[in-house]
Amino acid sequence: MAIVNATDQTFSNETGSGTVLVDFWAPWCGPCKMIAPVLEELDGEIGDKVKIVKVDVDENPESAGKFGVMSIPTLLILKNGEVVDKVIGFQPKEALAERLQQHI
Repeated sequence: MAIVNATDQTFSNETGSGTVLVDFWAPWCGPCKMIAPVLEELDGEIGDKVKIVKVDVDENPESAGKFGVMSIPTLLILKNGEVVDKVIGFQPKEALAERLQQHI
C-alpha cells in the first residue's frame, strides 16, 4: 500500500479502520525529513498490515489540534480510529516497527 496524504476533510475516512500510523509533519521540520525515508521503508515491509498516513500540520491544523499535537514529528498509532500509541520525535525504523507489531 502507498503512503497516503490526508487532509482535515479526509482524515476520518483514511484512519477509521484497521491499524494506521499517522505522521504529523511539516515541510520545514528537519526531523520530519529524516523520518520520511523510514516510513517509506516501513510501508514497503508492513504496508499490507499497517496503513501510513501523513498529515501536514501547517495545512491541516484541525486534525493536529484534535490530537493535541504540540511538536513534530508526532506519530500516532490508531486502531479502528482510536489512539493506541504515540511517539514524538525521530525514531529509528526498528523501534517504530516494534511498536507497530504490538498493534497488528
